[in-house]
Amino acid sequence: MLRIEIKEGENIERALKRYKRKHRNVKVMQNLRDNQFFTKPSVKRRRQIQKAEYIQNLRDQEDI
Repeated sequence: MLRIEIKEGENIERALKRYKRKHRNVKVMQNLRDNQFFTKPSVKRRRQIQKAEYIQNLRDQEDI
């Protein structure tokens, strides 16, 4: 459970912004979506390798 302490005299919009940032960083929704269906370990590994290859290609293109 996420808790946001509202400081003395703090604007509610500012506290809401902190909550949203913390929610995004904790990846609550991402974990819920990932756990909705079972994925085989081999599929997870394959996706992880594909993601690493994609990121490496982006970095290689950036160096050129």
